[in-house]
Amino acid sequence: MIEIRPVETAADYESWRQVRLAALPYERAPSVAELQQSKTAARLLLIAEEDGVVVAHGGSDRSNEPDRAAVVARVRPEARRRGIGTALLRELTRHAADLGFTIAGCSIDDEGSLEFAKRFGFREYLRQVEQVRRIADEPWPPEPTGYDVIQVAERPELWAAAYEQVAVPTLPELDTTATLDVTAEEWATEWINDPAAMFLAIKGTEVKGTEVKGDEVTGHEVTGDEVIGVAGLLLDTDHPERAEVAYTAVRPEWRGKGVASTLKRSSMAWAAEHGITEIYTWTQEGNANMRRLNEHLGFSYRTVSVNVRAELPLQFPEEVGA
Repeated sequence: MIEIRPVETAADYESWRQVRLAALPYERAPSVAELQQSKTAARLLLIAEEDGVVVAHGGSDRSNEPDRAAVVARVRPEARRRGIGTALLRELTRHAADLGFTIAGCSIDDEGSLEFAKRFGFREYLRQVEQVRRIADEPWPPEPTGYDVIQVAERPELWAAAYEQVAVPTLPELDTTATLDVTAEEWATEWINDPAAMFLAIKGTEVKGTEVKGDEVTGHEVTGDEVIGVAGLLLDTDHPERAEVAYTAVRPEWRGKGVASTLKRSSMAWAAEHGITEIYTWTQEGNANMRRLNEHLGFSYRTVSVNVRAELPLQFPEEVGA
């Protein structure tokens, strides 16, 4: 007997994670703490039990694209073709439609899941490629001129500045069908998991002026730090020997000056010193510049992921003509 229910307890979150690890063994799974921290009013997480054993999970939430819900239903390989995925998809897309979403989308990495999605009207609209790099003895890059590279752990307050100064101006450049809508709260909780593994390129700024105190006029200087680039790693608690490359971006006026390469090489050297032997990243097929940078740094290609979407509400076979 199949029972589908919401994720509520820490044990439920861990069961949800274990399904993801079984379905996507090559990807980092968020920790229980990360899943709990990233909970939103729009999110619904489900687990499906068969005779008391969790065999599938699902998720529905606001995506980073306006007006689109991110919906995913995953079933352990040994429990597929029993209608469990269909039952999950029905609950998840109804939840999304009830919240006013008109489009649902997800990423798919295998042909079987793609054929399943097509049955319900999902169609491809974007592809992403996975690039992988083995980590060995990685030298730290030379100290740059004109800017400094620091870990977020050294200046944690600058992570919020990185959102305003780097993420906001660069996210619209990604090869997506709509500009990603990433909130400051999501940036703070979902785009970083260890400040020591995340690097910032910063440039000091200096403002000179005068200040009047009574009859006295004095000169003064105000010095601050401007974030010009960001790169780093998302650590994997289940597989500490590997890490996912986090968002990498440099402000337009600083491109072509080796900033992104220096940041990435810094994260690779850090990875080598902390026992990480593999890093990987997902890049949109249209983002040729980032793919070329990764190729230059020794990344090779592994998996292709297909992004699909469908209009809501979905039509399920038993509902057609009803």
